[in-house]
Amino acid sequence: MIKKLIEKIQKTDAPIVVGLDPNLSFVPKALLDRAFEEHGETLEGAAEAIWQFNKAIVDTTFDLIPAVKPQIAMYEQFGVPGLVAYKKTVDYCHEKGLLVIGDVKRGDIGSTSASYAKAHIGKIKVGSKEYEPFAEDFCTVNPYLGSDGIDPFVEVCNENDRGIFILVKTSNPSSGEFQDRIIDGKPLYEHVADKVNEWGVSSMDGDYSNVGCVVGATYPEMGAALRKLMPHAYILVPGYGAQGGKGKDLVNFFNKDGLGAIVNSSRGIIAAYKNEQYASFGEENFADASRKAVEDMIKDIREALV
Repeated sequence: MIKKLIEKIQKTDAPIVVGLDPNLSFVPKALLDRAFEEHGETLEGAAEAIWQFNKAIVDTTFDLIPAVKPQIAMYEQFGVPGLVAYKKTVDYCHEKGLLVIGDVKRGDIGSTSASYAKAHIGKIKVGSKEYEPFAEDFCTVNPYLGSDGIDPFVEVCNENDRGIFILVKTSNPSSGEFQDRIIDGKPLYEHVADKVNEWGVSSMDGDYSNVGCVVGATYPEMGAALRKLMPHAYILVPGYGAQGGKGKDLVNFFNKDGLGAIVNSSRGIIAAYKNEQYASFGEENFADASRKAVEDMIKDIREALV
């Protein structure tokens, strides 16, 4: 699957992913009003609003980008209707030719991880039939439980040509409370990087592995070190834009071949119309503002990589 992602990155010349992480505060009033008129001020109404919001942004940006990354918590907060909107979003993005990274951050004991893996990137057998419940192309995984929590995901990757991104050094301010702790002379995140290499060997797809990692744009010096430690792991880079990361900070996340990383922006894209830089588009043209924000992000990263 990582080979498919690389091909789409090369085709679009855009090593970016749009994070579809909607909150109701991002959804323009006109969309909210229509959804509430049809479904009432209910969980179903909220789910319909975020689905229509996503659809408009995807329709306006899909030709520029290789992939999207919906964060499942933003949908789960609306219960079962929210999960229906999540699934509709995944399926619609596939219809538009995009790859989908399910930002689900799963990881548990072996049998539970196996079930998570089947749900998100694998298949489940029901009687004589097989189904792909959520059918993402990649998903994010938490490594805190060690190999017991990761091996089932790698197995499903190999069975179904899918991929995972393992949390190594995350972009949030308090990540260092655990991830930066020095153990046997080096930070914990470097120990996790060593395991990413180990897990990745069994799922190579060309020069890169289907086992990638997550390293935040907010820690560029750590990103440079981790790039060297994980030469065959694709790096999913959150933290661009709203969290402070810029193109110039990201150069060392990439390999010399210009590959090796894909940069995520969520609020900076989907809520672009709320930013002063794009305010001239107005609320009614929120999706056009998102397209312009994507174009600007691509330009910023391309110029940094020259």
